[in-house]
Amino acid sequence: MSDINFKSHAPGFWPDTPQEDWDNHVWQLKNRVTTLEGLEKHLNLSEEERSGVLLSGKKLAMSITPHFFNLIDKDDPSCPIRRQVIPRIEETLTDPAEMSDPCGEDSHMPVPGLVHRYPDRVLFLVTDRCASYCRYCTRSRVVSGVSEQKLETQWEAAFEYLEKTSEVRDVLISGGDALLFSDARLERLLSRLHAIPHIQFIRIGSRIPIFLPQRITPALCDMLKKYHPLFISIHTNHPKELTTEVRDALGRLADAGVPMGNQSVLLNGVNDTVEVQKELCQKLLMCRARPYYLYQCDLIEGSAHLRTSIQKGINIIEGLRGHTSGYAIPQYVIDGPGGGGKIPINPDYVVKHDDGGITLRNYEGKKFHYPAVSHSPIDH
Repeated sequence: MSDINFKSHAPGFWPDTPQEDWDNHVWQLKNRVTTLEGLEKHLNLSEEERSGVLLSGKKLAMSITPHFFNLIDKDDPSCPIRRQVIPRIEETLTDPAEMSDPCGEDSHMPVPGLVHRYPDRVLFLVTDRCASYCRYCTRSRVVSGVSEQKLETQWEAAFEYLEKTSEVRDVLISGGDALLFSDARLERLLSRLHAIPHIQFIRIGSRIPIFLPQRITPALCDMLKKYHPLFISIHTNHPKELTTEVRDALGRLADAGVPMGNQSVLLNGVNDTVEVQKELCQKLLMCRARPYYLYQCDLIEGSAHLRTSIQKGINIIEGLRGHTSGYAIPQYVIDGPGGGGKIPINPDYVVKHDDGGITLRNYEGKKFHYPAVSHSPIDH
C-alpha cells in the first residue's frame, strides 16, 4: 500500500524520547497532557482555550496522548484536531435544548451499567476512562471521573441479566474505552460473554486505535481472534488522524479477522465539508475500516459550538453519493434526543411516488421512472 496519504508525526513535541518508549502504550498513557501548563509548554493557546481549560475541569477531564497531541497545529486554534480535545470556554455555556444524557441511556438500564434500548442488543458500559477525552463526549456526565455522576456498573448483575435474557444476541462493549484494560482483564470479559449461548457476537466501541495505536499489539490481536465473531467500531473524525501508526494498528486488527466500522461525529470546523469527509472515508477504506455512521452531534451540554446544521450533514452525504464508492459513504444518523435511538437521515431522491410507480433522481439530478407492479404475482 502506498504511503502517500499517510504520515507519522512522531516524535514531534517529544524529540528526545527513545523509540522503544514512544512505541510503548504504557509510556504514552503516563505522558498524556492533562494540564494548562502542559498545553502551554507546546501550544500558543487562545483566550477561549485557556479559559476553557480553567473552567471546564469539573465537567470532563482533559487528557491527550502524545501520539494524538502531535497532530495538533500549535498556532491555529481552529485546527480540527485541537477543536476535538482542547476545552474551550463555550463548554461552560448550556443551550436550553441540551441534556446531560442526550441518548436517554440512564433510563434504559435494567441494571447499572447495562443499557437495553433495542430488543436484541445491549450496551455494556465497562469503564469510565479513555486514553483521551473528546470534548463532545455523549457520556461526559460519567466519563473521566471528574463530574458529579459516577459510572457504577454492577458486573455480576449485568452478567446474570444477559444470561437470562435470551433475546439479546449482540453486546456492544463501551464506556469509556475497554481497550484500556489489560489483555487478561479484557479476555475475562470477552470469555464470560462468549460463553452465553444466545449471544451471537460481540462488538467493542473504541477510539484507542486512533488515540493510542501502540496499544494494538500482536498479543492483543492474538487474544481477540479467539472470540470471533468480534467486531470493533472505531471512531475517527478527520483524515489527519489516520497516521501510518494508526493504519498499521488497524491492519493488525484486520489481519486478526476483526471487521471494523468507523463512527464519525459531524463537527463544526472539523469535518463538516464534503472534501474532508471524502478524504476521511477513502483513507478509512485503505485501512480496511468501513465508514459506518456519521452522527449528528448529540445535544450534550456545552457542545453548541461544535454542532452543525442537519442540512449540512445531508449535503455532505449527497456530495459523496456518486462521487466515491458506495463503501465509502456512511449512514448519516441522529440519535433521537432523550432515547429515541439511531434515526437515519438521507437526501431526498424521491421526486414523485404514486400508484404509477416512483420517479427518482440520481446524483447528477437526472430523473428516472420505475413503474409500479402492473399485475398480481402468481401464487405458488
